Parts: sequence; C-alpha cells; structure tokens
Amino acid sequence: MDIYKLKALYCLRTEKLKGMNKMDKSKQYNENSESSLKLFIVLSRALESIEKKLAESIKGYGLNLTEFGVLELLFHKGDQPIQKIGKKILIASSSITYVVDKLEKKKYIKRVACPTDRRVTYAAITDEGRELMEEIFPKHQALMTEMMSVLDLEEKATMIEQLKKLGLSVKNYTIE
Repeated sequence: MDIYKLKALYCLRTEKLKGMNKMDKSKQYNENSESSLKLFIVLSRALESIEKKLAESIKGYGLNLTEFGVLELLFHKGDQPIQKIGKKILIASSSITYVVDKLEKKKYIKRVACPTDRRVTYAAITDEGRELMEEIFPKHQALMTEMMSVLDLEEKATMIEQLKKLGLSVKNYTIE
C-alpha cells in the first residue's frame, strides 16, 4: 500500500471516529492504533515538507534530490561501486543507471572500471562535480541546520534515537 492510500485510510478512519461516541471508539479503535496511524502521517508530512524545501534549494543548480544525493555520497565518501549506490542513498537500483548517466552527461561524475574485478564499475566525482559540491554543500548544511533549529540538541538526539529504533524495528518486522 502506498503512502497516499495510507493517508486516505487514516483520514477516513478519523472522520469515522468523529461520528462515534467515546464508548464506540474504545471498542473499535484503541489509542495505540490511532497514535500509530497519526505518527505515520506526521512523519510522512514532515519528510515531505523537508524534501520540498531541499528540492527548491538545489533546483537552481540543475539537480534533483536523487542527483544531489549521489553527488553528496561521492563527495563525502569517495568512489563507490555503482551497484551499491542505490542502497546507500535509498533509491531503487533500477534508477541508479539513469541517475549516473545524467550526472555523467553533466560532467559531475565519471565511471571508473575496477582494476581487480571487471564486473564492478565505480562512480567517481569529477573536478567539476567537486567544485559544484563545494559551493552547494555548505548552503545545504546551513539550510538543514536552519530547518531543524526548531529542535534543540537534546530533542534532535532523542528523535534520532527514537527514529532509529523505529526504523530497525520495522526493518526486522515480518508480514504474515
């Protein structure tokens, strides 16, 4: 089920609940279930808002978020096997070739054959790509800091810890 169907389901359940008395609510929906659905919606909307602002900030450089993600990975972590980039920046492996092709056409990255394994090709940031990231990344970092400034250091640490806990739990969850 995609995020939009889940959001619609949540909205329908919320509307249903408004028409019920308290006794009916406790019988059909428990607080934990509703809280879980609300948390999902709030997380989704927060991520959507953040991504929208980030996309706006890099659009002027002719990049989208995925391209920026690949460049940022290479800028900070060095050459990476193309086959593993998708997992590191959370995009489908089928999209990686397309993104690498676009960045290569823009001369921001290049493909480098692995000297020890012919099956492996690395993506490497070019001088042009490095110059672009040296210009963009400080602005990106400042924007992230500004957007997150509503939270103090302790709140950020707590959220990081709790979201990691949630992510790891869900990752290990099996659907029957």
